[in-house]
Amino acid sequence: MVTFSPYPFDPRPRRAIDALVSEGMMVDLICLGNKATPKRERQANIDVTRVRVNKEDRGGKLKYAFRYARFIAFSSLVFGWRSFTRGYDLVYVHNMPDILVLCSLIPRALGAKVILDMHDPMPELMMTIYNAGPQTRSVRMLRKLEKWSQACANLVLTPNIACKRLFSSRSCNAEKIEVVMNSPDEKIFPFRAARSRTSAKLKDKSFVVMYHGSLVERNGLDLAMDALARVQKTNPNIELRICGHATPFLDRMMETARSKNLKVCYLGPKKLEELILEIEDCDVGVIPNHRSAFTEINTPTRIFEYLTLGKPVIAPCTPGIEDYFPPNSLLFFEPGNAEQLAQQIEYVVAHPAEVVTTTERGQQVYLDHTWSKERQGVVNGVSNLLSKRKLNGAQA
Repeated sequence: MVTFSPYPFDPRPRRAIDALVSEGMMVDLICLGNKATPKRERQANIDVTRVRVNKEDRGGKLKYAFRYARFIAFSSLVFGWRSFTRGYDLVYVHNMPDILVLCSLIPRALGAKVILDMHDPMPELMMTIYNAGPQTRSVRMLRKLEKWSQACANLVLTPNIACKRLFSSRSCNAEKIEVVMNSPDEKIFPFRAARSRTSAKLKDKSFVVMYHGSLVERNGLDLAMDALARVQKTNPNIELRICGHATPFLDRMMETARSKNLKVCYLGPKKLEELILEIEDCDVGVIPNHRSAFTEINTPTRIFEYLTLGKPVIAPCTPGIEDYFPPNSLLFFEPGNAEQLAQQIEYVVAHPAEVVTTTERGQQVYLDHTWSKERQGVVNGVSNLLSKRKLNGAQA
């Protein structure tokens, strides 16, 4: 397995590894690391090799390309060399980038099957991050690389229906794509009944709005702060708590909060086990996305993380979310509309009983897509590929 992200901090690769190891597989993993993590680590049935890359120094397109190229070259060499001694049955590639599938070429030539797990569509992400048009050279190139990368895979996994529709419309036959949602692991996120914790009208209590995730422009922390400023005019006990890795964008937002005298608390990055405690101490979770080519098709894992712990969720009404959640299961607002977001926060404060009912409906959606159910898509996909590999080997 290879992923341009840190292990065990990136939840999707972590869940996939746990699923495969529980089925008796041995996993060689190449991932990102830093000075605080060992370059090589052996655990039960997992051999981890970490490459030190400064992913937080985002820079421009050339810096992205250089970091990707270095990581791809290293992964290709390691997997190519090990293929002759370890006889890989499967190479499991997590995008981004899509072209990371290059590291599977030698193992595939020696008979290994290839899974490409498409976490995110790179063309839409490029359009969102760099405000690029759909016909710009870089976006068109990424579409071509997406199509080529999916052609190299025997199976493509993707986290929601919207992404499957997108990929099957331009890059890959729909029969080759399986949806495995980003559901939280029940072993880490225990199910809690929906409940109303407190009221902001109580003078000695704070009403806690929580945001956790990537602290980048597209995820709308600025929108959450704009909504917070509106709500605090009539509800001064509203507090916004933020979890995530620090970024220059966060620095700007915290300066804005200080200048406007907003009640905002930055809690820093949290491991999943620590994140649970913060979510349990909040009153509502917000997904304050701006509207973009990427957020339109995204189904944030954070929605399930809040719901599984019994917390209501305010989320944008976009196809990637509405494919799964009916209107009465989340508190929806128009993407990018701070006024509507503020109104929904005020609704949660003023209508605790109704919000519990809404949260319970959202939890029913979650219960249809628990990780214990979604993991079976990974296990079945791997089993089918390896069965075909054995069949082909027997015929040869």
